[in-house]
Amino acid sequence: MSTQAFIGAREFFPGIGTIPFEGRESDNPLAFKVYDADKRIGGKTMAEHLRFAVCYWHSFCNAGHDPFGPGTRHYPWDQVGAPMANAEAKIDAAFEFFTKLGVPYYCFHDVDMAPDADDVGQFERNLKHMVGLAKERQQATGMKLLWGTANLFSHPRYMNGAATNPDFNVVARAAVQVKAMIEATVELGGENYVFWGGREGYASLYNTDMKRELAHMGRFLTMARDYGRSIGFEGSFLIEPKPMEPMKHQYDFDAATSAAFLREHGLDKDFKLNIEGNHATLAGHTFEHDLQVAADAGLLGSIDANMGNPQNGWDTDQFPVNLYDTVGAMLVLLRNGGLGAGGLNFDAKVRRESTDPADLFLAHIGGMDAFARGLEVAHALIESSPLEGWRGERYASFDQGNGQRFENGELSLADLRDHAEAAGEPKQTSGRQEAYENLINRYLVR
Repeated sequence: MSTQAFIGAREFFPGIGTIPFEGRESDNPLAFKVYDADKRIGGKTMAEHLRFAVCYWHSFCNAGHDPFGPGTRHYPWDQVGAPMANAEAKIDAAFEFFTKLGVPYYCFHDVDMAPDADDVGQFERNLKHMVGLAKERQQATGMKLLWGTANLFSHPRYMNGAATNPDFNVVARAAVQVKAMIEATVELGGENYVFWGGREGYASLYNTDMKRELAHMGRFLTMARDYGRSIGFEGSFLIEPKPMEPMKHQYDFDAATSAAFLREHGLDKDFKLNIEGNHATLAGHTFEHDLQVAADAGLLGSIDANMGNPQNGWDTDQFPVNLYDTVGAMLVLLRNGGLGAGGLNFDAKVRRESTDPADLFLAHIGGMDAFARGLEVAHALIESSPLEGWRGERYASFDQGNGQRFENGELSLADLRDHAEAAGEPKQTSGRQEAYENLINRYLVR
């Protein structure tokens, strides 16, 4: 990436330069304390491990509105003129931010970047124009697209879903956006393509044929996969699980549900999962849990890095600062061999009460430092602590004898019965959870 910040016709974040790494003794709020992009951890740099991305929607489109009031931030790129002029100013602001922050990737929905339009042809022209500008800015800065996606949930036409809508005309209109965004992702060299089924679910089973809707969703994703491959898209398609909100029940409830759906429809060779921290907790899981389920299924593709508020039962999309979450996540990633072509996208927004331009930088710096520290700790736990040995010892009875034969499928239920009689009452063995937790704490404060 260019070391010089991208500045268009106007500087949108004046007074803020490229964010440096200054180490843990620094008291500069606009500097990284842990994230050193070039620092090597286990054979790869931090940048290569973490593959950070900035999301276009929360960072440049969300002015802080919530169900109880309008936005509190007044973005200068929204005050230029007509919608297309605003979009052109916004893309300059975005690339200025990306390069000053020093991330290698970004992500966007179609209508984040291009003005929406009910007319199909006008929508496609708007998107094509903005994709052309994005390509120019990528070439100028070295920025890359982690993934593209279509917003199939905000427009009123999608109030009853997109691919699962009971009206075929709406399903066809959703295909317009997906087709255009797959083309845009290919044009921009995007490494993945995401589907978040924001309204793919139901509000009431009284009026819903769930079996039919799920079949339609499988058919729609299959068509999208086939089209993407036909135009040269070689990356992964990603499903992003979420249990509810805005719908009462969403069909991509969690990692396990989404994995089963992909296998049922023969999509698991082309699709992986994009796991979001706050979505996992809404499903009653931990972030680490859904990552582990995806990894164990061979379907861990990418991450939306955020966290929720335990006092709020909704998707607060806060920047991740909980080190226990980041250590747990990085343990899963390191054991998985990394994310491949995926990355850590900050699908997070500054709080409604945070209204200074610098707040967007501070939020990303905090999240990047939190994951960098999680990486350091997780790597140390795996390489130099007793953690992996302890875990192995718990399952040592399956590494030899009848335990190993059981894992290999060589024993019958009757064989297990005979083994139990010969072995006698099993010895009680402590799970030692407190020892594991203390070990994590010891490495966190090193």
